[in-house]
Amino acid sequence: MRYLPKSESERRAMLDACGVSSPEELFAHLPEGVRLNRPLNLAPGISEYEIVEYFRSRAAECATGYASFLGAGVYHHFRPVLVDTVVSRGEFLTSYTPYQAEIAQGTLTTIFEFQTMICQLTGMDVANASMYDGSTAVPEAAMMAVRATGKGRVLIAKSVHPEYREVLATYAKHQGMPVVEFGYIAESGNLDLEDLERQMDPLTGAVIIQTPNFFGIVEQVKAAAEIAHRHGALLVVVFTEAVSLGLLEPPAEADIVAGELQSFAISPSYGGPYAGIIATKGKYIRQMPGRLVGQTTDSRGNRAFCLTLSTREQHIRREKATSNICTNQALIALMATVFMTVYGKQGLRELAEQNLAKAHYLAGKLKPRFCGKFFNEFVVRAEGKSPEEINKALLKKKIIGGLPLGRFYPELADCTLLCATEMTKRADMDALAEVQA
Repeated sequence: MRYLPKSESERRAMLDACGVSSPEELFAHLPEGVRLNRPLNLAPGISEYEIVEYFRSRAAECATGYASFLGAGVYHHFRPVLVDTVVSRGEFLTSYTPYQAEIAQGTLTTIFEFQTMICQLTGMDVANASMYDGSTAVPEAAMMAVRATGKGRVLIAKSVHPEYREVLATYAKHQGMPVVEFGYIAESGNLDLEDLERQMDPLTGAVIIQTPNFFGIVEQVKAAAEIAHRHGALLVVVFTEAVSLGLLEPPAEADIVAGELQSFAISPSYGGPYAGIIATKGKYIRQMPGRLVGQTTDSRGNRAFCLTLSTREQHIRREKATSNICTNQALIALMATVFMTVYGKQGLRELAEQNLAKAHYLAGKLKPRFCGKFFNEFVVRAEGKSPEEINKALLKKKIIGGLPLGRFYPELADCTLLCATEMTKRADMDALAEVQA
């Protein structure tokens, strides 16, 4: 339904019901200084076709045909046509509150398949029905680990996505959950395991790392798990580039896996909506936030699905809830489910190999800042010019450059994070290398 403003008679009826004679009288209790005593500074209304033409004109001004080397948590991958064909079906797209799938067998079935595939990808025993996105999955995983261990302190690597760390800090602020960061090795970009060992103490309940990390470096999950477990903490492994799971060994040593599925046929779309995940070992299932769909049989003995576990505030007493701010992204998670079904195990591996090959081709023309092994992202140092100046030069060639890192890492102010995916063309990589080198 399009927005239709109230008529004058309807406004009068509402004012009469409130016992006042004018809108000014309705707001008379507010101080004079905070009231706006003039009309809004807006242009006069225009017709619908003029509005449509306006937005078409603005859309035509947008940049098209640009190559992009941006990554940093949001990636440019191919989206199979079948994804939109499935998710556009009315049963999924227009269903009322599709995130509350208490009895809709179609939605419950797709969530069950989603959970199953996520467990296969991550090496975990159980996965929930999805989260808002990767950034909110991380603090949920941290709180889950704190509840499971009874220890309130959290250690997180500086090589975890900086915006994910910011979201964690926001969650932790009023949770009584101290968050301490530990470093990375300046030469390799890997976790500084010695610093992790130094920071561990008896109050630490969670250690959070990312692989591939924010610099694109593949981390030492087994070594981090050994340190965390020896001190009685749980290891949370985070990922932002889901395609890497087609090639890297699943982080089975982790206790909890939290991540972002944007790479699985979810459009960058100006930052969302996306779909996050939390998967864990079976013994921690009762501490998992959100909801979980299970398989059962109906009264006739037929295979059926139902909400097996739902521990958020809408379904359980507030003091028993594992989270008061989480839900599952059913429609967006369905996109990822269709993607995983279309590609399959072998297809996902081949896709990951393409990403690996293209990134390493580009890196071969440049000088990566770190020597650690990387997937489809890597850091380079700007030579002679600032990262921002290089990006301006690239724009003239219709190339969107990488992410300048000084905003998040002052020690890397002269560095840029570059990404290459299966969508990256060799000619564009060669052109970027000429400007970047």
